[in-house]
Amino acid sequence: MWTLIVAIVVGFFAGLIARALHPGDDKAGFIVTTLLGIAGSLFATYAGRLLGLYAENSAAGFIASVIGAVIILFIYNLVTKKS
Repeated sequence: MWTLIVAIVVGFFAGLIARALHPGDDKAGFIVTTLLGIAGSLFATYAGRLLGLYAENSAAGFIASVIGAVIILFIYNLVTKKS
């Protein structure tokens, strides 16, 4: 349970940094950016566990969370992009 809370808090900050690093003119607000950052952190945590990079009770680090958040933001922009 504690690792989930850590992943959420780290994801909050990772989402803010990923939004600053990610190029493009996306109209996502603060809450959406935060939720996508949390999703990126959770993505990095569970992908790292699946690949054997993290133990069962450990969360992704800050850099991995930022990378995960950038990936989620990229996918979000692809899905919400209008022709």
